[in-house]
Amino acid sequence: MEGQTPQAAARMRALVDALNRYGYEYYVLDAPTVADAEYDRLYDELLALERESGVRLPDSPTRRVGGEPVKAFARHAHIARLYSLDKAVTDEQLDAFFARAEKAQPDAAYTVEYKYDGLTMCLTYEEGRFVRATTRGNGREGEDVTAQALTMRSFPLAIGYRGTLEVKGEAVIRLSVLEEYNRTAAEPLKNARNAAAGAVRNLDPAVTAARRPEIFFYDVNYMSEPSLSTQEEAFDFLKREGFQTFGYRLCRSREEVRAAIDAIEVERKRIDVLTDGAVVKVNDFAARGRLGYTDKFPRWAIAFKFEAEEAETAVREVRWQVGRTGKLTPLAVVDPVELAGATVRRATLNNIGDIRRKGVRIGSKVLIRRSNEVIPEILGAVDGAAGEEIVPPALCPYCGTPLYEEGANLFCPNRACRPRVAAQLSNFASKNAMDIDGFSEMTAGQLYDALGVRRCSDLYTLLNKETLARLEGFGEKKIKKLLAAIEKSKHVPLDRFLFALGIGGIGKVASADLAARFGSVEALAAATAEELVGMENIGEKTAAGIVGWFADPENAAELSRLLAAGVRPFVQERAAGGPFAGESVVLTGTLASMKRGEAQAKIEALGGVCQSAVTSKTTLVVAGESAGSKLDKAKSLGVRVIGEEEFVKMLAGGASDAK
Repeated sequence: MEGQTPQAAARMRALVDALNRYGYEYYVLDAPTVADAEYDRLYDELLALERESGVRLPDSPTRRVGGEPVKAFARHAHIARLYSLDKAVTDEQLDAFFARAEKAQPDAAYTVEYKYDGLTMCLTYEEGRFVRATTRGNGREGEDVTAQALTMRSFPLAIGYRGTLEVKGEAVIRLSVLEEYNRTAAEPLKNARNAAAGAVRNLDPAVTAARRPEIFFYDVNYMSEPSLSTQEEAFDFLKREGFQTFGYRLCRSREEVRAAIDAIEVERKRIDVLTDGAVVKVNDFAARGRLGYTDKFPRWAIAFKFEAEEAETAVREVRWQVGRTGKLTPLAVVDPVELAGATVRRATLNNIGDIRRKGVRIGSKVLIRRSNEVIPEILGAVDGAAGEEIVPPALCPYCGTPLYEEGANLFCPNRACRPRVAAQLSNFASKNAMDIDGFSEMTAGQLYDALGVRRCSDLYTLLNKETLARLEGFGEKKIKKLLAAIEKSKHVPLDRFLFALGIGGIGKVASADLAARFGSVEALAAATAEELVGMENIGEKTAAGIVGWFADPENAAELSRLLAAGVRPFVQERAAGGPFAGESVVLTGTLASMKRGEAQAKIEALGGVCQSAVTSKTTLVVAGESAGSKLDKAKSLGVRVIGEEEFVKMLAGGASDAK
């Protein structure tokens, strides 16, 4: 090496090899063979050699020190697509997977592995050297997080394989590491899943290093010179090259797979990593080739998801929240309980009817679950009639107005009730409505308290530089931005204006249908219930709600005020010859590359009509991840179904083949 004597170069090589071996033993095998002091002595010697010579080997452990913060994450395309996994939660769904696999290989063997709950990562190696780490992203490209990954020690910087290689793993933070971090953290992290994602996707590698994430590897995603024929061999390869793995079970029958899943469900309570299921894969790669892929998933693997974690706690208080329609929603305050990696202190009960049906009382013990491991849900009381009955309020807890009960719900009739007005203003200004940038529910509360804003039309008549300057936190730049956004919102597509009005039961798709059918707010206001029911997606209850909204004198007066303030809704022209021209489209499931509202806007801009439900007039269904009953209905009606990949091609003007 230039700048080094042969002896110094040889010593540097020996130190790097020794330190990498010791690091592998310590971080991956958890079986160190040298004392920390000896490791530190050798590391310091290597640092001194690197400083003297200005040379650092590609696999030197000193590369793992966090670098400078990056300004933004660059995007990087994966060599081979990283697919997500189809999910099963019942034995019937698992049997369907087995039946499919056994058609390709009657004596199929399977591996059963832990399903880690973290952030999927893809690492790339070229000519035996680590060159890049990326997140999964949308499966085709992800964010380059190489600087962040270099702070982790659960993978090698150099390997024996000399071709181009992509390996796939899950970045996690061990539960014990999270607990230790939280003892001294200024802002404790409650959820191991989010903590891992936040550590890897932090622009400052020093933050990544402080949270100590690591990666468990489980797949070889791409090899330029394939030499593996089974998942068993892939695991052996990963371990041999120095990647941290968590192991697997090889099963040769359905019964063995089920036994392995049951064992993992029991063991996951005792291990130090957050998991939420088991992954079943066909072991043989040739059989995988015969099974192939759908638009979203490999047909040779499935994730068996365990039921949401449950725990017992006690209800201490019920608070009642008022929404924009005046409906009151009860919020249960419970004793803190750890559930699926987070501390739960509150759980939403739907209404007073839900409280009565579940037997929930103040002081009673309840069974609580994080539905889909996200939303806290009270399943019911577990100690009979113990505790104090939850008595619904007779008066609104915010404005003191007498409440009325309709069905299982309570309502505040006061249209000037503070939380109701704040929620209405926030909905009116939201992106799918008037799109007033910089407006929030907190801003709405300030306008209510300080400026007397009670209606949406007040935004156009009461707000100016002088009035806004009275508000805390409103400087000249913020005032200018908000006023410009309010002025811009006056020129608004009719469908978004109808959504902004907050008519009960009218969402984004129904608003678009109404705008296309009637062409103006005046025509819609004059529509009869019979005309509305004649539309494809409007039922009798929704039609009655629309007619009732426009017949209400206060709503009619507010509509007049908005139009008098200069709000001018217009009907957007649909592209005559776009790729969706003539298509009536239903979106179902989750799209990885865009939000549903964005997808709807693009379809309509390219000539299509979006529907909220599959009907006899539907011509196309776009099925994202976890598509549900709409997909089933589309198949039963013979409606054309495409996946996200084909949908993106259509957006770009490409042709679509029927599925």
